Amino acid sequence: MKKTVHSALGILLSLLFVVCLVSCGNTVNATGVWEKATYLKNAEFGKGATTVQVEVSAEEQSVTFTLHTDKTTLGDALLEHKLIAGEESAYGLYVKVVNGMTADYDVDQSYWAFYKDGEYMMTGVDGTEISDGEHYELVYTKQ
Repeated sequence: MKKTVHSALGILLSLLFVVCLVSCGNTVNATGVWEKATYLKNAEFGKGATTVQVEVSAEEQSVTFTLHTDKTTLGDALLEHKLIAGEESAYGLYVKVVNGMTADYDVDQSYWAFYKDGEYMMTGVDGTEISDGEHYELVYTKQ
């Protein structure tokens, strides 16, 4: 009987140890603007016919979102999955929040710079039509 109890206790402690290791492995210590980030790891969204990747970078850390969408503009695809938020202006959507992280030029001279394959875009996300396989970047920038 005593041997059975010790065996059961050993198995239980081993199982508890494995559960602790698995749960601790998914914890990311987010600091700075990343404290409010919705996603701290790469993520995939949607089931549409067009696939694009959007890399979100801030303070030497980044995550990449793979979007499968039927939307025609990047802004609509990002809004569809609540990955961006902002204010409408005469020039289109002024993106202030990306992945839960806020950049507001009026507050601290920070903004979200928008790139496609490393080249600065001259259009906003809501005016950028997408095609399958494209790669975009939203980079937290502070002056």
